[in-house]
Amino acid sequence: MSVSVLFVCLGNICRSPTAEVVFREQLRRAGLDSEIELDSAGTGDWHIGRAPDPRTQAAAARRGYDMSDLRARQVSPADFHRYDLILAMDNANLADLEAMQPDQGRASLGRFLDYGHSGVQEVPDPYYGGEDGFDTVLDLIEDGAAGLLARLRERL
Repeated sequence: MSVSVLFVCLGNICRSPTAEVVFREQLRRAGLDSEIELDSAGTGDWHIGRAPDPRTQAAAARRGYDMSDLRARQVSPADFHRYDLILAMDNANLADLEAMQPDQGRASLGRFLDYGHSGVQEVPDPYYGGEDGFDTVLDLIEDGAAGLLARLRERL
């Protein structure tokens, strides 16, 4: 049985691509990369086709993650039929996804950090903040990804 997961933030250039690359690496290390399909998207359309924010890429690279091949895209109605799990980085993105979800969509919606152990519910958007915000995002996402991996291992 395979599982498909879509990570979603606002513009798909900071938080959701970080979640995608971090979780992909955790899956690779666990030998489950062929069992789980991953992608990321944004609820907004401002950055479609753009690479992740350079500050996001730099923070990720410092921890050994490469996201240079990713390009931003917007969530589409088809995503609600394609993915099993669509995980939002914050409450506003989750509300947007709930409003977009078609009646026959099969995806379960939720917050990404509900799988983490930090006690934090939302991954803060680092876009307008300082450099340390990108490291905070990585800390939260690495924790959330570990929790998600543990939960999905139960399903697999």
